[in-house]
Amino acid sequence: MPDFKTPVQYLKGVGPKRAEIFHRLDIETLEDLLYCFPRDWQDRNETQDLTLPTASGLIIVKGKIIKAGEFRAGPSLALFKATLSNGQDKIQAVWFKHLNRRFDVFAPLKKTLVPGADLWIVGRGDPNLLGAREIRVEEQYLLNDPCWQLHVARLVPIYPLSEGLSQRFMRELTHDALSKNVSAAVEILPLWLLQKRQLLAATQALKAIHFPDSLRELEAARLRLAYEELLLLELGWILKRRQTRGLNKNFNYEIKRHLLTPFKAQLGFELTGAQKRVINEIFSDMQKLPPMTRLLQGDVGSGKTVVALSALLLAVENGYQGAFMAPTEILAEQHMATISRFLRGLALRVELLTGRVPAKKREELLSALRKGEVDILVGTHALLEEDVQFPWLRLVVIDEQHRFGVRQRTTLRQNPTTDLLVMTATPIPRTLALALYGDLDVSTLDEMPPGKTTAHTRHASEEEALCAIKEEAARGHQAYIVYPVIEELNRLDLQSAKAEYKRLSATALKGLRVALIHGALPGKQKVKIMSQFVAGEWDVLVATQVIEVGIDVPNATVMVVQNADRFGLSSLHQLRGRIGRGAAASKCFLVGAPKTPEAKRRLEVLVSSHDGFCIGEEDLKIRGPGEFLGTAQHGELSLKIADLFKDADLLASARQDAEELLRRDASLLSRENAPLREKLISLYQNKWHWIDLA
Repeated sequence: MPDFKTPVQYLKGVGPKRAEIFHRLDIETLEDLLYCFPRDWQDRNETQDLTLPTASGLIIVKGKIIKAGEFRAGPSLALFKATLSNGQDKIQAVWFKHLNRRFDVFAPLKKTLVPGADLWIVGRGDPNLLGAREIRVEEQYLLNDPCWQLHVARLVPIYPLSEGLSQRFMRELTHDALSKNVSAAVEILPLWLLQKRQLLAATQALKAIHFPDSLRELEAARLRLAYEELLLLELGWILKRRQTRGLNKNFNYEIKRHLLTPFKAQLGFELTGAQKRVINEIFSDMQKLPPMTRLLQGDVGSGKTVVALSALLLAVENGYQGAFMAPTEILAEQHMATISRFLRGLALRVELLTGRVPAKKREELLSALRKGEVDILVGTHALLEEDVQFPWLRLVVIDEQHRFGVRQRTTLRQNPTTDLLVMTATPIPRTLALALYGDLDVSTLDEMPPGKTTAHTRHASEEEALCAIKEEAARGHQAYIVYPVIEELNRLDLQSAKAEYKRLSATALKGLRVALIHGALPGKQKVKIMSQFVAGEWDVLVATQVIEVGIDVPNATVMVVQNADRFGLSSLHQLRGRIGRGAAASKCFLVGAPKTPEAKRRLEVLVSSHDGFCIGEEDLKIRGPGEFLGTAQHGELSLKIADLFKDADLLASARQDAEELLRRDASLLSRENAPLREKLISLYQNKWHWIDLA
C-alpha cells in the first residue's frame, strides 16, 4: 500500500535538492503534497476567437508549425519565431531570450519546434504590424507528449510556488502522485455524514480539487475539503470548551467594592447600559466554579478598557493578581497610561513590562511580582517569558486578541483554571467568531457612551484638510496628522512623518504648536508628548500609527490621514476613532490617491459607514480571511481551503454536525469515528494541548 508519510524527496523527479525547496512550502511528505491545494484554476480550453480577450488574459492555440527560425532583436536579445496554422488562421508564436556566449539559448526549441510539428501554445497576444496574430509564448506542449493533457484543453491547476519550481513540474508531480497513491487517502468522515451533506468521498475530492473535469466538480471537491477542515476545527473547539467547563477553580471572588466603588466614582462619567450588562456577565462568570473564557468585542470608543479594569479590580480586591497583555509595546504603554489615569489614588500597584524595560529594573519588577507585590502587570509578549511568574494570577486580559495565537493565550494563563478575558476592537460576524473563538463566550458592547459624536469623513485634498486644522485650532481644538512611515527610505511615494513635521511646522501650520510622535521614540518621551497633548499643550500631533488605539483626547476634533489608501480599513476606522470623543463636531480627512480598486473601495466604505461591525465585514470581504486575521492566527487554524467568509453557511453546518457527532460518541471512540479522532489529535492535541482525547 502507498504510504502518505513517504518523504517528498523520494518521489520521482524530486530528490534532496528539490526537497529543500518543497520545505519552504511546508511540503515534507506525499500527504503534504496532495493537500497542497491549487491557489487558482485556469480555463485553458482552446481560444475560439483570437480577437477577443479571455478571462485569464491567456491565449491557448493548437497548431502545426509551418516555418520556424531565430532572429536578433538587439545586442543581447534574441527571439525565436514559429508560424503556426490552426486550420483557419496563421499565428506568429514568439519566444524571447537573452543571449549567452557559452551556449545556444534556443537549442531545445530548435530541436523540437520544426516544420510539421503539432503543438499547443499558451501565451499573451498583440496584433502584429502585418495583421497576423502574434503571441508571446509562456508555455508550449508537443502533441506527441501525452503530458499536454495536464496543461491545456481543460481546467488547469495553478499552485503556490517557490523559486526553483515551475507550474509544469508541480502539475506533473502531483498528477503522478495522485495516480499512484490516492487510493491510500483515509476517509475520516463517517458514512452518515457523507450522505447527510451529500459530499464527495475523500479520494474523489482529492483528484477533483487538483484536476477537475468541470467547474461543478471543482466546487463539489472544494466544498467537501472545506467542510472537513471546518468540522475538525469545530470539534476541536467544542472539546476544548467541554474540557475547560469540566475544570473547577480552587478560588472564588466576592464583590467587596473597596476598589470598585471608588473606581466608578472617579470615572467622571456614567457607564452605558451595555457596559453594565457586560460587566455583570463577566462578574457572573468569574464567580462560577469553571474558569471564565470570554471574548469582549466592541467598536472603537465603546468603553472596553473600563469593562476590563472592572474585572481586574474584582480580582485585586480579593487579593489576587491580574495580567493585561497587548500586542505591541506602543499599545502596552498607552494602556499603562490610561489604566494609571483611571486608577489614580487607588490602593494598588500597576507595573509595565515590555522588551524596553532595562535589565536591572526588569529583575526588580519580576522579584516584586513573585512576592505578590504587583497587583496588575501590563505588558507585551514579554509577559509570556518563563521567568515571569505570578504567585496569585487569577485573571488574564488580552487586548487585540486576533493578533495573538491560541497557544499564546494558553501560555499566559499559566494555569488552566485562570480566568480569561480577551478583547477585540475589530468586530466580526458571529460565524467568524465561532471559528476563531469557538471555546469562548461572547459579550458585545453595542452602545456608545453619551457625548461621543460621529466624525464626518471625506476623501479630501491636503490643502482642504490643513485649512480645517487651522480653523479648529482657532476655536481652541486640536488635531492629528497621521503618516504611514517615520522617515523616507526607498518608498518615495510615502510621505515621512519626520520630514512632513518639519515642512508643515515651517509652512502651512506655522504659528501653531506642533509635536511629533512615533514608535521609535523612547517610551518616556512618547508618554510625555502624549500627556502634553492631552493637557492641551500642543495644537497638532504629527504621528505614525502609534496613536491608532488607546488614546482619548476629547478636545481633538480633526484627524488627517495622509496616504490613506495605504492603510487597512480597520486601521483607518481605529484612527478615526481617536476623534469624536467630546461634544464638539469632528472631521476626518482621508488624503491620498488610491491606485487599486481595493484601496478605492476601502476609502468609499469609510466615508459611507461608521458601524464597526459593517466595516469589519467589508474588511474581511476586501482582504480575505488570511490577511484579515493575520497569518499566524489563520495558520494556527490549519485552514488550507475553507474561506471563513464565503463558507459561513458551511461553518454553521459543520458546527451543528460536530455537536451531533459528540452527542452520539462523546470521545469519538467508535470504529467509524476512529479516523476522525486520529486526525483531530494529529492536528490539535500536540500543537496547542487543546484537547485531551488520548
